[in-house]
Amino acid sequence: MELTDKELVLRQFKDSDSKRIAELCNNRKIWDNVRDFLPFPYTEKDAVDFINSCKSEIPPVTFVIEFDRELAGCIGFVPQKDIYRLSAEIGYWIGEPYWGRGIATKAVKLLAGYGFKNLDLVRIYSGVFDYNLASQRVLEKAGFKLEGIFEKSVIKNGIIRDEYRYALIRP
Repeated sequence: MELTDKELVLRQFKDSDSKRIAELCNNRKIWDNVRDFLPFPYTEKDAVDFINSCKSEIPPVTFVIEFDRELAGCIGFVPQKDIYRLSAEIGYWIGEPYWGRGIATKAVKLLAGYGFKNLDLVRIYSGVFDYNLASQRVLEKAGFKLEGIFEKSVIKNGIIRDEYRYALIRP
């Protein structure tokens, strides 16, 4: 399955992606802005394990972000359950060489469209660390609205932080 928007493609993972994912993801600047379940340092074995877990998704909810035919990052949903089953959390990271090119915004828009149309989602949301202004801007440019600030609700690098919670509702 592929989702496309001119020079941007969201596609499923291939085994051959592991080396590039490890190269891009083994970056403290990325790790500082994602949840702790992403290991650091990030090895090729971590990438292989991640790819294998993504390949088992039915339907697929995690994708490679390919920009100008290069693996530039990753984006996906965490589908919610029970009474929240029409919602999903969206998460993403972009490799540092690709920062500042609008790739994340395009990828978020593309995945949101897929979520609303193909997964029957009603609500897509994301939590962002208070200091991650770039990711806040990505979500705002993709049409997400700030729903609230969860004060002192997360801890990263031993520091208690605020989380900015954004959401996009199906049109």
